[in-house]
Amino acid sequence: MKITINDHRKVFAIQEEFNMVYRNLKLVFYSKPHQKDGAPAEEFSNENNATLGACRIIHNKGDITITPTMKVMELEERFADVYGLSVRVYRKLGKEWTNTPDASGLTLEELNKQAKPKKQTSVKA
Repeated sequence: MKITINDHRKVFAIQEEFNMVYRNLKLVFYSKPHQKDGAPAEEFSNENNATLGACRIIHNKGDITITPTMKVMELEERFADVYGLSVRVYRKLGKEWTNTPDASGLTLEELNKQAKPKKQTSVKA
């Protein structure tokens, strides 16, 4: 999948594009980059009208190609290094969305599969 990045794109539109391919994952955008060993920046994803231009420090425009074999860490670093966007990939566990620092070495495909709720099997008595 290819996502177009420019200052006028809405955060929610990027999240929806990503979620159409990775149903059990979510991109969370932050208002400024995370500082190493510092407190996380304010989450930007709940502001429906927020644009990418309002939450980034590098204003390059272009396309980011996301593949199933891309590692979580690689995706987050590409957003930061090329486009100045601080993002984290969250996975769905049950009804909750959780950060994935322990999964940064996994591919998006692996993490998406892990996040899927296990099918319940019915047991006949």
